[in-house]
Amino acid sequence: MQIPLERLDQIANRFAELEARMASGTLEGDAFVAASRDYAELEPVARIAAEVKAAREEIAGLEDMLADPEMKAMAEEELEQLRETLPERERQLAIALLPRDAADSKPAMLEIRAGTGGDEAALFAGDLYRMYERFAQENGWRIEPVSMNASEVGGFKEIVANVTGQGVFAKLKFESGVHRVQRVPVTESGGRIHTSAATVAVLPEPDEVDVEIDPGDLKIDTYRASGAGGQHVNTTDSAVRITHLPSGLVVMQQDERSQIKNRAKAMQVLRARLFEKMRNEAQGAEAEARKAMVGSGDRSERIRTYNFPQGRVTDHRIGLTLHKLEEVLAGPGLAEVVDALIAEDEAKRLAALSQ
Repeated sequence: MQIPLERLDQIANRFAELEARMASGTLEGDAFVAASRDYAELEPVARIAAEVKAAREEIAGLEDMLADPEMKAMAEEELEQLRETLPERERQLAIALLPRDAADSKPAMLEIRAGTGGDEAALFAGDLYRMYERFAQENGWRIEPVSMNASEVGGFKEIVANVTGQGVFAKLKFESGVHRVQRVPVTESGGRIHTSAATVAVLPEPDEVDVEIDPGDLKIDTYRASGAGGQHVNTTDSAVRITHLPSGLVVMQQDERSQIKNRAKAMQVLRARLFEKMRNEAQGAEAEARKAMVGSGDRSERIRTYNFPQGRVTDHRIGLTLHKLEEVLAGPGLAEVVDALIAEDEAKRLAALSQ
C-alpha cells in the first residue's frame, strides 16, 4: 500500500513544527506535556516516512542512471536491492498510520472468572492469572489485585486486577473471551481428560475525565464482609456494593478492611466497566469497521484452548497452534501469541483500507 507523497510531506512538516515548538522553550505545563506526547507518538512515524521518501527519490535517481551505459550495471544492482526493501518500509508506514485505538496507551482492568468445570475451572483461572502476572513482569508492568474470591481447592472463582505500564491495553485487549483447558484434573482419580473454562475480560481503565459519574446516579450499600478475616469480618460493615442506576451495573468490593478503601476500589472497577460500555456502544455504531478486528472482544466467544495431553495452545481466531504450552503458561511464551494477534489485526485493517 503506497502512501501518497503529499501525505509524507504532511508528516514531515508536522514533525518539524513539533520539533520547533519543543525547542522554543516557550511551552509550559499542560501545553508542554501535550506537545511531548504528540512528539513521542509522531517521531517513529516521521522516521519511517522520511526513509520511504528517501528510498523513492533514490530509486527515481537510479532509474535515470540506467540510460548511462557506464553506470547501468551499478544502478541495476542498487535498484534491485531498493525495490526489495521499499515494500516492507511502505507496509511499516501504512501500519503506523492506521487509526489508533485511543485506549491502547491506557492501563487495564483484568477480570478472570471460573466458568464451567467446578473446582478445575477455578484452578485454571488461577493458572491464567499467574500467566498474565508473569507476562506483566516480562513487559515491565505492574499488576495489582483489586479483588479476589479464592476457591477452597486453590485458584480463583473470580479475580480482578489492575495492570499498569506502557502499552498495556494495546497488548492485552485481544485476551478477552473464553479460555478453555483440556487436562486430567488433580481431583480426577480415573485419569480422564476434562474440559473446563474460564472467562477473561480486559477493560481499558479510563482517567476520571473519560467517564463522568454523577453521585446522584449511585446507590451505595454497605454490609458485613464474608469469608476469611477473623472477628473483623463479623463485626464491621466494611463491604461495599455500588449500583449505577442508569446502566444497572453493580460492583461489590470487600477485600479491604476499610470501607473507604473498598469504596475507592469499587469505583475504580465501575469506572472501567462504564468506559467499556461506552466503547462498545461506539463500536456498535461502527460495525463495518469492527469486522476488520481480530475477534469481537465478546466475553462469550471461545478464543483459545490449552491442551495439556498434547502440550499445545491453539488460538481459534487466527488458527495459530503452538506446541509450547508450558512456555505460554509460564508467561514469556504468551508474547508469541499476542504478537501474532496484533499482526493479524493490523493486516486485516490494512486490507479493509485497501478495498
